[in-house]
Amino acid sequence: MKNLLFAIVLSLVGSAWLSAQSDAIVFDPQRKLRFAEQVIESYYVDSVDAGHVVEEAIIAMLKTLDPHSQYSNAEETRALTEPLDGNFSGIGIQFNMANDTLFVIQTTAGGPSEKVGILAGDKILSANDTLISGVKMPNSDVIKRLRGPKGTEVTVKVLRRGVAQPITFRIIRDDIPIYSVDAAYMADPHTGYIKVSRFAQSTAEEVHDAILKLEAKGMDRLIIDLQDNGGGYLGAATDLAGMFLDHDDLLVYTEGRAMPTIYYRNDKMQPLVDGPVVVLVNQYSASASEILSGALQDNDRGVIVGRRTFGKGLVQRPFPLPDGSMIRLTTARYYTPSGRSIQKPYTSGNDDDYAADMMHRYQAGEFNSADSIHFADSLRYSTLVLNRPVYGGGGIMPDRFVPIDTTFYSDYYRDILAKGILNRFTIGYVDNNRQELNRLYPTEQRYIDDFTVTDKMMQDLIDMAANDSIPYNEEQYQTSERVLRTNVKALIGRDLFEQGTYYRIANPLNPIYVEGLRLINDAADYHSILPE
Repeated sequence: MKNLLFAIVLSLVGSAWLSAQSDAIVFDPQRKLRFAEQVIESYYVDSVDAGHVVEEAIIAMLKTLDPHSQYSNAEETRALTEPLDGNFSGIGIQFNMANDTLFVIQTTAGGPSEKVGILAGDKILSANDTLISGVKMPNSDVIKRLRGPKGTEVTVKVLRRGVAQPITFRIIRDDIPIYSVDAAYMADPHTGYIKVSRFAQSTAEEVHDAILKLEAKGMDRLIIDLQDNGGGYLGAATDLAGMFLDHDDLLVYTEGRAMPTIYYRNDKMQPLVDGPVVVLVNQYSASASEILSGALQDNDRGVIVGRRTFGKGLVQRPFPLPDGSMIRLTTARYYTPSGRSIQKPYTSGNDDDYAADMMHRYQAGEFNSADSIHFADSLRYSTLVLNRPVYGGGGIMPDRFVPIDTTFYSDYYRDILAKGILNRFTIGYVDNNRQELNRLYPTEQRYIDDFTVTDKMMQDLIDMAANDSIPYNEEQYQTSERVLRTNVKALIGRDLFEQGTYYRIANPLNPIYVEGLRLINDAADYHSILPE
């Protein structure tokens, strides 16, 4: 049988070779790929995992196309889709690993852990008799042991301050929401601020609810923060854009070789917000962030503040496979309402230069000066209402450029962050002082107004860094002291209250935020960009 198969293979190869000599094509691409896989599986010198070979072939094929077409196995697919689907099943805690110990930072309100009595500050020692603290377990493995199908049970042992023996809790896993709005607060008596971290299924509803709550507090102008937001679902971006635009306004359109041109227009009858709008972006704002920014900019509805965005304007369509894996294939390109392509240039099959684009921008001085960014006249477009000039060719160029701030930077600061010292210090501080902190600062506002990072706290941070091979450098410490103190306060506040507390404290150090807040409160400057 083997000899017969070998003869068939030789016959096929011989026929292909002879046909090649006469410029004929014997194998179509699909047959050729199947034939190669069969030859490898049958005759390779060692045993072959056919599934692995096929996966590698798919990955290699997609790599020849563009930087965003990709294959993900079943586990990777779940990790990709969970944050965008808006929930996963687990026990409902936010945690941090410090000194190889799992600290509970917060429990999800109404979630499984809160229901059984898990508290912030608890240390989870084990899950279903598997040690997860004190064994240097990666975060990904910890998550695997705590997450699981809805309705399944996990038994955890918890060490609690003031309790001599570990406490055992039986937790029934349930759906845990993943939120898109990290912060929503009044930046001043008239200005609302909303930080959107992703564009997921629940994003539009979350932003809608946040806007209504802020309006009830007196908001008549709004800052939307999309810094570092890598995107997500197109529908979430168009839903958000529609909250600020008139009925039937064009939001975005897509074009592709095998796909019909699709125009996305606002189906809402009237805008939810009609006051001034500022959108904050940076070089890591991508995809859906760029769709929202481009829609507001091209319709002359909001002022974009920050730095040129990432430039991801390729549309990926998911093609799920029966084993849970998935191909995300680029099928079209995004275009802003004025006709600009969002996608930055790339060379098919060569991702190296594409991946190094941020370094190229930095070296060209783009992060420091708007004058370092040059656009060809052929990439010039006009906004739809005021005919302002805007440019295509990759990303959204802001209406008001803000250079990156490096005045606080030092190698000492970098090392403290990179080695996790800052995080470990604040977790330990909250763990040791939680009861007193809760007594002194019963509300978030009281904490923001009254809590002070003391010199002793900073000395303790310096000592912790020194014990982890980061020698003290007085000059560099002085350079970074303000941002270090602010981050200590912001991280402690986050652990005591919520994620939004961090932004309320840390945002005043962010120059893009500072400029956005100044601009939206300066009517003359705002309307110099968007005349009434």
